[in-house]
Amino acid sequence: MNRIGLYVNLGKTDALRRVVEAVEILLRRGAQVCVEPEVKARMVPAVAVHVEALPLEEFSRFADVVMCFGGDGTMLACARRLADSDLPLLGVNLGKLGFLAEFPADQLETTIDDVLNGRYRIVDRAMIETTIEVDDEPTVLYALNEFALEKRESSRMITIHAWVDEHYIARYRADGLLVTTPTGSTAYALSCGGPIIAPSAAVLSIVPICPHMLTLRPLVVSDAAEITLMLDAESHAASLVADGQTVAPFEPGMRCTIRRSSCTARLIKRTDTTYFDVLRQKLLWSADATIPRVR
Repeated sequence: MNRIGLYVNLGKTDALRRVVEAVEILLRRGAQVCVEPEVKARMVPAVAVHVEALPLEEFSRFADVVMCFGGDGTMLACARRLADSDLPLLGVNLGKLGFLAEFPADQLETTIDDVLNGRYRIVDRAMIETTIEVDDEPTVLYALNEFALEKRESSRMITIHAWVDEHYIARYRADGLLVTTPTGSTAYALSCGGPIIAPSAAVLSIVPICPHMLTLRPLVVSDAAEITLMLDAESHAASLVADGQTVAPFEPGMRCTIRRSSCTARLIKRTDTTYFDVLRQKLLWSADATIPRVR
């Protein structure tokens, strides 16, 4: 792989410097590089002249792999926008947690050499999708982490009815309801008390957000099932949010059906680490509270 697309969250501190550093390393290695036009416009001319400018949605006709510079949110945005491509994504972490964007920014040269020499593995992560009406037009939304049906413009709870296939689950009085992939089990759903699910599990999770009944617990179902959510006709207005980023209005009486998408996110991972290594590192599973921290 020597045709590399660079997707950059310019809102991140140090993002432009890091992507220029990556371009210089890639050019020295004989690779070809593309970036979005607004990124190229902010590069010095001596570097920019060697870089192709393309919208992200057209990276697939140029690149073999996309390096994402940002945090986990940058990875999520890139995965959704490239949902119908087979491009592998590599995350360079300029954010906080780095659960998806797990390659450190200060190891760019090593990371690039590993990519150009094929020293990596690719894992396929399930995505989910739904179709809703936005401005009277049917719109397909994708998510890698989760869809959240959550309250909007009010501090009061909303009422959601949920079905798995044709089977009624429950009436949820809550701040909202999440439908998550295994990848999303360590994101919003984790803070709501949902289970951690290994990425290889062929399941989806339904997790209430601050439910008003203690008996409403997270539910794990097969990802072959379709999950239908309906906002009660007398409920307050809500929003359907994909990965905490794409927001669509969801009015009382509306419904949507969420299913596993035929699209997958292909993520580049290290050859010497596993998902459980990342859990221990990022969620501090190996931390021992009895051991004093050295300052």
